[in-house]
Amino acid sequence: MAEQGPMTEAMYYILLALLKPGHGYGMMQRIKELSGGRLVMGPGTLYGVLSRMSREGLIVLTSEEGRRKNYAITGAGRDALLAEYARLKRLVADGKLMEVEK
Repeated sequence: MAEQGPMTEAMYYILLALLKPGHGYGMMQRIKELSGGRLVMGPGTLYGVLSRMSREGLIVLTSEEGRRKNYAITGAGRDALLAEYARLKRLVADGKLMEVEK
């Protein structure tokens, strides 16, 4: 896998959703739930990102039942998710400066 830069919001939430393996429609529902309804992902966005993340080795297709495809996060995907989480935490910590300067 190539060096991962900052993730898009869609990538981040898809990987979060895939901490529990699942299929496309279930992922869309889980993403909506995880984001408190803030992020509603359509199938075009979801499947485009799934295809990219599969090519990058972040996720894997685990089974196919008719049109329903089930995915799971890989070890590389989990590592990338943890790295992005750490990056986001550093951004928030750095931003606390704004609270001090009120």
